[in-house]
Amino acid sequence: MNFIKSFLILTVVLLSSNEVSAQFGNGGFGNRGGNNRGMNSGMQEQRTPEKPKEIPVEVTVGKIIEQIKSPLNLDELQVIAISNILSENIRTQGMLIKAEVPQEAKMENLKALADVTDRKIMDLLNADQKEKFKALSEESKKPKKSKKKKSE
Repeated sequence: MNFIKSFLILTVVLLSSNEVSAQFGNGGFGNRGGNNRGMNSGMQEQRTPEKPKEIPVEVTVGKIIEQIKSPLNLDELQVIAISNILSENIRTQGMLIKAEVPQEAKMENLKALADVTDRKIMDLLNADQKEKFKALSEESKKPKKSKKKKSE
């Protein structure tokens, strides 16, 4: 009788451990070992992290032009000239950001570039457009207020 009890207990323990290891997949080893039968376990180890795709300069310039064209009442010649200035600015920004210089120097260079770009754009605008452009610039420099939930 003692033998039968021992045999039943041993059988239950062995069967339940098999069910527990089946939950982990890949023969109970998870994705850390075993015989690598997991679907993507071999591919994940060889995968290199991808760089985020850079947005083309033309797309960025197009979005900026959309934002300023109607408030400033720009004509087509101004749109083309400002597009060229912004394209040059964005490319230069990319080079400055990738440059191997201290962070403070990068910030100073980017600020100087922004000032030069603003001056070039201002040269293309008439008096009324200059006032509106200054207002748009100040508005864009202000930090946007995030909507906070009202606590009750």
